[in-house]
Amino acid sequence: MSNKWAIDPMHSEIEFKVKHLMISTLTGKFTGFSGEVENDAADFSDAKINFSADVTTINTGNEQRDGHLHSEDFFNTAAFPTLTFTSTGMSKTADDTFVLAGDLNMHGVSKNIELNVVFNGLMTDPYGNEKAGFELSGKISRKDFGLTWSATTEAGGIVVSDEVKLLCNVQIAKIA
Repeated sequence: MSNKWAIDPMHSEIEFKVKHLMISTLTGKFTGFSGEVENDAADFSDAKINFSADVTTINTGNEQRDGHLHSEDFFNTAAFPTLTFTSTGMSKTADDTFVLAGDLNMHGVSKNIELNVVFNGLMTDPYGNEKAGFELSGKISRKDFGLTWSATTEAGGIVVSDEVKLLCNVQIAKIA
Protein backbone atom coordinates (compact mmCIF):
# COMPACT_ATOMS: atom_id res chain seq x y z
CA MET A 1 0.00 0.00 0.00
CA SER A 2 1.43 3.34 -1.04
CA ASN A 3 1.73 6.33 1.23
CA LYS A 4 0.27 9.56 -0.11
CA TRP A 5 1.52 12.99 0.86
CA ALA A 6 0.72 16.60 -0.04
CA ILE A 7 2.95 19.66 0.11
CA ASP A 8 2.29 21.81 3.16
CA PRO A 9 2.43 25.30 1.58
CA MET A 10 2.58 27.01 4.98
CA HIS A 11 5.92 25.31 5.68
CA SER A 12 7.45 25.21 2.18
CA GLU A 13 9.29 27.64 -0.09
CA ILE A 14 9.81 27.47 -3.85
CA GLU A 15 12.55 29.94 -4.83
CA PHE A 16 14.82 30.78 -7.72
CA LYS A 17 17.97 32.86 -7.98
CA VAL A 18 19.37 34.59 -11.05
CA LYS A 19 22.36 36.88 -11.57
CA HIS A 20 21.62 40.53 -12.36
CA LEU A 21 24.34 42.45 -14.21
CA MET A 22 26.49 39.42 -13.30
CA ILE A 23 27.44 41.14 -10.03
CA SER A 24 24.47 40.47 -7.77
CA THR A 25 21.88 37.76 -7.25
CA LEU A 26 18.15 38.34 -7.39
CA THR A 27 15.84 35.99 -5.46
CA GLY A 28 12.24 35.31 -6.43
CA LYS A 29 9.61 32.86 -5.32
CA PHE A 30 6.29 31.36 -6.24
CA THR A 31 3.69 31.75 -3.51
CA GLY A 32 1.01 29.58 -5.12
CA PHE A 33 1.94 25.93 -5.55
CA SER A 34 0.85 22.39 -4.77
CA GLY A 35 2.26 18.92 -5.03
CA GLU A 36 1.68 15.29 -4.26
CA VAL A 37 4.13 12.53 -3.39
CA GLU A 38 3.53 8.80 -3.39
CA ASN A 39 6.00 6.32 -1.87
CA ASP A 40 6.39 2.83 -0.45
CA ALA A 41 10.02 3.01 0.74
CA ALA A 42 10.61 4.62 4.15
CA ASP A 43 13.50 6.68 2.76
CA PHE A 44 11.40 7.95 -0.21
CA SER A 45 13.84 6.38 -2.69
CA ASP A 46 10.87 5.26 -4.81
CA ALA A 47 8.94 8.55 -4.56
CA LYS A 48 6.67 9.60 -7.39
CA ILE A 49 6.19 13.37 -7.41
CA ASN A 50 3.79 15.72 -9.16
CA PHE A 51 4.19 19.45 -8.58
CA SER A 52 2.64 22.59 -10.03
CA ALA A 53 3.18 26.28 -9.43
CA ASP A 54 0.92 29.18 -10.33
CA VAL A 55 3.37 31.38 -12.26
CA THR A 56 1.08 34.38 -11.75
CA THR A 57 2.12 34.30 -8.06
CA ILE A 58 5.77 35.10 -8.86
CA ASN A 59 7.19 37.53 -6.32
CA THR A 60 10.61 39.18 -6.38
CA GLY A 61 9.76 41.94 -3.92
CA ASN A 62 9.44 44.53 -6.69
CA GLU A 63 6.05 45.11 -8.32
CA GLN A 64 7.47 46.62 -11.52
CA ARG A 65 9.91 43.75 -12.02
CA ASP A 66 7.18 41.20 -11.25
CA GLY A 67 5.00 42.85 -13.91
CA HIS A 68 7.84 42.48 -16.43
CA LEU A 69 8.21 38.79 -15.48
CA HIS A 70 4.47 38.29 -16.19
CA SER A 71 4.85 39.85 -19.67
CA GLU A 72 5.61 38.17 -22.99
CA ASP A 73 9.30 39.07 -22.47
CA PHE A 74 9.51 36.36 -19.80
CA PHE A 75 6.84 33.95 -18.50
CA ASN A 76 3.88 35.24 -20.54
CA THR A 77 1.55 34.24 -17.71
CA ALA A 78 -1.53 35.06 -19.79
CA ALA A 79 -0.68 32.12 -22.09
CA PHE A 80 1.33 29.96 -19.65
CA PRO A 81 -0.01 30.48 -16.12
CA THR A 82 1.26 27.18 -14.69
CA LEU A 83 4.54 25.31 -14.52
CA THR A 84 4.62 21.60 -13.68
CA PHE A 85 7.15 18.99 -12.66
CA THR A 86 6.56 15.24 -12.91
CA SER A 87 9.23 12.90 -11.58
CA THR A 88 10.66 10.18 -13.78
CA GLY A 89 13.08 8.64 -11.27
CA MET A 90 14.91 8.97 -7.98
CA SER A 91 18.50 7.77 -7.50
CA LYS A 92 19.97 7.40 -4.04
CA THR A 93 23.48 8.87 -3.78
CA ALA A 94 24.07 8.52 0.00
CA ASP A 95 22.03 7.84 3.16
CA ASP A 96 19.83 10.93 2.92
CA THR A 97 20.68 12.33 -0.53
CA PHE A 98 19.21 11.65 -3.93
CA VAL A 99 19.15 12.87 -7.50
CA LEU A 100 15.57 13.45 -8.63
CA ALA A 101 14.92 13.35 -12.39
CA GLY A 102 11.76 14.64 -13.95
CA ASP A 103 10.05 16.64 -16.64
CA LEU A 104 9.74 20.37 -16.02
CA ASN A 105 7.09 22.00 -18.19
CA MET A 106 7.37 25.78 -18.26
CA HIS A 107 6.41 28.39 -20.81
CA GLY A 108 5.04 25.65 -23.09
CA VAL A 109 8.35 23.74 -23.18
CA SER A 110 9.04 20.43 -21.44
CA LYS A 111 12.60 19.39 -20.55
CA ASN A 112 14.03 16.67 -18.35
CA ILE A 113 15.95 18.14 -15.43
CA GLU A 114 17.74 16.79 -12.38
CA LEU A 115 17.52 18.14 -8.84
CA ASN A 116 19.68 17.32 -5.84
CA VAL A 117 17.56 16.24 -2.88
CA VAL A 118 18.36 16.05 0.82
CA PHE A 119 15.86 14.11 2.92
CA ASN A 120 15.71 15.85 6.31
CA GLY A 121 13.64 13.17 8.00
CA LEU A 122 10.21 12.40 9.39
CA MET A 123 8.43 13.99 12.36
CA THR A 124 4.97 13.91 13.89
CA ASP A 125 3.63 17.40 14.58
CA PRO A 126 1.84 18.37 17.85
CA TYR A 127 -1.51 17.44 16.24
CA GLY A 128 -0.49 13.88 15.34
CA ASN A 129 0.14 14.57 11.64
CA GLU A 130 3.11 12.82 10.03
CA LYS A 131 5.43 15.21 8.13
CA ALA A 132 8.58 14.80 6.04
CA GLY A 133 11.08 17.47 5.04
CA PHE A 134 13.27 17.90 1.97
CA GLU A 135 15.67 20.41 0.46
CA LEU A 136 15.94 20.44 -3.32
CA SER A 137 18.41 22.35 -5.48
CA GLY A 138 19.40 22.50 -9.10
CA LYS A 139 20.10 24.69 -12.10
CA ILE A 140 18.31 25.24 -15.37
CA SER A 141 18.89 27.37 -18.45
CA ARG A 142 16.00 29.79 -18.86
CA LYS A 143 16.66 29.88 -22.62
CA ASP A 144 15.98 26.11 -22.79
CA PHE A 145 12.40 27.00 -21.86
CA GLY A 146 12.00 29.83 -24.37
CA LEU A 147 12.66 32.57 -21.81
CA THR A 148 15.08 34.37 -24.10
CA TRP A 149 14.63 38.05 -23.20
CA SER A 150 17.99 39.67 -22.91
CA ALA A 151 19.47 43.10 -22.69
CA THR A 152 22.97 44.43 -22.50
CA THR A 153 24.35 47.44 -20.71
CA GLU A 154 25.97 50.33 -22.51
CA ALA A 155 29.33 48.73 -21.69
CA GLY A 156 28.20 45.39 -23.18
CA GLY A 157 27.42 43.57 -19.93
CA ILE A 158 24.61 41.05 -19.60
CA VAL A 159 21.58 42.22 -17.58
CA VAL A 160 20.11 38.81 -16.65
CA SER A 161 22.02 35.52 -16.66
CA ASP A 162 20.78 32.46 -18.51
CA GLU A 163 21.44 30.18 -15.54
CA VAL A 164 18.70 30.01 -12.93
CA LYS A 165 19.27 28.30 -9.59
CA LEU A 166 16.29 26.48 -8.07
CA LEU A 167 16.04 26.17 -4.29
CA CYS A 168 13.11 24.47 -2.62
CA ASN A 169 12.48 23.72 1.03
CA VAL A 170 9.51 21.42 1.13
CA GLN A 171 7.51 19.90 3.96
CA ILE A 172 4.94 17.29 3.05
CA ALA A 173 2.08 15.96 5.15
CA LYS A 174 0.82 12.40 5.02
CA ILE A 175 -2.75 12.24 3.72
CA ALA A 176 -3.19 8.47 3.29
